[in-house]
Amino acid sequence: MNFLGGDGGDDETDKEKEEEAERERQEAIKEAEDRRKEKHRKMEEEREKMRQEIRDKYNIKKKEEVVEQAPQEEPNPLMRKKKTPEELAAEAEQEDLDDFTKLKNSIETQVNEIKTQIEGKCSLQ
Repeated sequence: MNFLGGDGGDDETDKEKEEEAERERQEAIKEAEDRRKEKHRKMEEEREKMRQEIRDKYNIKKKEEVVEQAPQEEPNPLMRKKKTPEELAAEAEQEDLDDFTKLKNSIETQVNEIKTQIEGKCSLQ
């Protein structure tokens, strides 16, 4: 409530100020994140340089990385794409097809076959 007879224009300016403050806050967060990433990149470069010096000193060959690096991490892992029921079912099927599960299933099948054969030959009187 404005008791001094204002025309209500303050609400709009307050809103604009809040939006500007929010933009500045988001920009500051982004800048801090960029500085942090750059700092860690530099630290990793220094570490790699030290590793290479050690490798050179002891004539150790660098292991080639077979695993390719994952694509850039999404900014917020909580906002990643959710899996559809079809994708979940496909993953479950893949798990069923792994070698250990295949072996387990084949052994269970063989045991059940032998069990039925034995039960057929042996009958209690």
